[in-house]
Amino acid sequence: MKRLTLINTGLFVLFFVCCAAAAISTPPLPKYQSWKKSARKVVADKKSLFYGIHYIYADPKAIKGYQAGNKFPEGSRIVVEHFNIKGDNSAVDGPKNMVVLMKKDKSQKNTGGWLYAGYTADGKPSRLDPVKNCFECHQKEVAGRDYVFSGIADFK
Repeated sequence: MKRLTLINTGLFVLFFVCCAAAAISTPPLPKYQSWKKSARKVVADKKSLFYGIHYIYADPKAIKGYQAGNKFPEGSRIVVEHFNIKGDNSAVDGPKNMVVLMKKDKSQKNTGGWLYAGYTADGKPSRLDPVKNCFECHQKEVAGRDYVFSGIADFK
C-alpha cells in the first residue's frame, strides 16, 4: 500500500511539474488591441493552413523593426488574430479562430530568436508547437526577413 501511494504521489508531482512547465512556456497574451493594426488580409485558398482572415498588430518596437526593413529589436511583439471566413463570403469576418504571438527573444535559439505562442479565440494557451507549427515555415519562407512574413506595407 505504501508503495502504491508513493507511486501515485510521484505521478502527481510529475504531472504538476509538466503542467507548470507548459504554463511557463506560454506567456500571457498581451493587451495588443491598442497597437498598430494592419489592413485586413484574406487567404481564400482552402488548402492553405492560413485559410481565413487575418489582422496583424505590432507594438511600437515591432513597428520600428518593420520600418528598418524587418530588422526587429529585442522585445518586439507581433500578434496575429485569425478569423474564419463566414460561409463562402470572404468579405465577412466569421468567428475568431485563434491568436498567435511572436516576441523577439534572443534566448529562443531553436526558433530563430523568436518566441512563438498560440492561443484559443478566448485567449487561453493552445499548446501550439512553436517549432513544428510555426518556425519550420517561417524558417523556410522568410529567414531573410527576420522570420516575419508581414512588412511595413501591411500597416499603411
